[in-house]
Amino acid sequence: MTTYNAPVEDMMFLFDHLKDNKNYNEIEKFKEINSELVKDILIQAAKLNQEVIHPLAKIGDEKPCIYENGIVRSPPGYKEAYKKFINEGWTSLSCDPKYGGQGMPKTVSTFFEEMLSSASLSFKLYSELSIGAYNCILQHADDKIKTTFLPKIVEGKWSGTMCLTESQCGTDLGLIKTKALKQKDGSFSLSGQKIFITSGDHDLTENIIHLVLAKIPGSPEGTKGISLFLVPKFNVNDDGEVGTRNGVSTLSIETKMGIKGSPTCVLNFDNAKGFLIGKENKGLSSMFTMMNLERIIVGIQGLGIAETAFQNSVAYAKERKQGKSNNNADNKTDAILKHADIRRSLMNMKSIIEGQRSLAFWLSQQVDVSLNHPNKEIKKEAEEIVSLMTPVIKSFFSDSGMEITNEAIQVFGGYGYTKDQGIEQLYRDNRITPIYEGTNSVQAIDLVFRKVLNNKILNKFIKIINNEIDNNQSNNDLKNFSNILKKNVKTLTDFSNWLEEKNKNKKDDVSSACNDFLKVLGYISLGFAWFKMTKVSLKKTNENKNFYEEKINTAKYYFEKISPRIESHYNSAISGSESLMKAKFN
Repeated sequence: MTTYNAPVEDMMFLFDHLKDNKNYNEIEKFKEINSELVKDILIQAAKLNQEVIHPLAKIGDEKPCIYENGIVRSPPGYKEAYKKFINEGWTSLSCDPKYGGQGMPKTVSTFFEEMLSSASLSFKLYSELSIGAYNCILQHADDKIKTTFLPKIVEGKWSGTMCLTESQCGTDLGLIKTKALKQKDGSFSLSGQKIFITSGDHDLTENIIHLVLAKIPGSPEGTKGISLFLVPKFNVNDDGEVGTRNGVSTLSIETKMGIKGSPTCVLNFDNAKGFLIGKENKGLSSMFTMMNLERIIVGIQGLGIAETAFQNSVAYAKERKQGKSNNNADNKTDAILKHADIRRSLMNMKSIIEGQRSLAFWLSQQVDVSLNHPNKEIKKEAEEIVSLMTPVIKSFFSDSGMEITNEAIQVFGGYGYTKDQGIEQLYRDNRITPIYEGTNSVQAIDLVFRKVLNNKILNKFIKIINNEIDNNQSNNDLKNFSNILKKNVKTLTDFSNWLEEKNKNKKDDVSSACNDFLKVLGYISLGFAWFKMTKVSLKKTNENKNFYEEKINTAKYYFEKISPRIESHYNSAISGSESLMKAKFN
């Protein structure tokens, strides 16, 4: 079984020293959220995740969800843990106090999301979609629906789901067949089937609130004719309490590679009563409020699992003795931690994980600005940056999670391949993250075709990075880092120009380069994050010598050993698509 210790010190380093977004610091309601309060929250969160939730990871894998007689039962211990989870108010952390929330910023809740992912992704998934459903209802539903459903969702007594996929359509939602018939009382009757519904049914909450995409008869074809509906598992009485069972049933749960403690359901809607969210035929845009948030959170899942893999790899490398290192002087067997190649694996993990945590923290500030800043123009600019970075966080972090969990298995050797150590479970659990909420290939295509080509958002991000470099030109200690980062930004600019040129007459070249472009943007974003962390660390070295010198050395490793991947991806992309499009696959 794996162990887990929440990286509270590293998180507090970011909160105390990298909260440098001027627009974020102008948000009035967050000004009282000080370091002492955040540290207390993180310490309590760490205790819950380490002592209560992390032990459930192995339990959920070995004794997964059960489906019997139409009922889904969670793994042993989940009910008790979930009760403690909601009693301590963790479902309400970032929610509006108007509906019972604590009103914490994303800069704080993002840390908690990472801890939960590190502790047990299966357990996390029971409450994760609830936050997405909360945000979607908050932004698009009418007041009656908000007052009826949001307090219970915030409290954690009711949970939420996102129901998009059908057997004939995943990414292409224009093909959905679920129908919604308008009733005399203004409600709708929904009929159809949805698949791959995370936490679609379970026994942890007294009600489950499904957000369902469906088509009203007579609506336009394709995605222009999709509407969004709220469909509860149990109808809600006038007093706000659970009433009769709605026409929603579970047909089966999937038998999966990983996240076995989380039920992935096939749901049948048989004249189920639902309520329109937003406007008719505008359901997809409303659902994107939920989907985009979930995509960022999926990226955080990859980061969280990677952290657990890294921690356990370091612990094992210190204990496992094999062979003699190059500097062995006493002719005794060394711990594998002393071998250069093992240290390379561990530093790959460390430099990517800490860089991604910093980048996620930076983006969380942008999210807070986009949601809360009083100035509309500033909100819009932040929204654009969030839009640009969402596919990067989702895909780059989840792909890195696969790289790191795979590397962790290699550090453990044969023991990593067995179930006893728990490392192979991390790989299996993380394997879903590059797939759900839009596959990473789809994310890369979306990034290039919708947000880079014929769009100036990328230029705004490049300007942010260049301003950071220019503002620190006089700092000689940063010169090597700034030179590498400047060179990488030029590669990014050249890459985007190449894409625009090829898009005129060779779209296959562009399509085949999308994944490489996302990777390039991801690694440059991490370089930007490491540059900011290094700047702070150089100033603070005397305050905590070991911590800050380690930060500086890890930054050096990242720029020297990881960032060269940028040129590799760029050179691969610009070689074009001729050879792959000529392939016959006979």
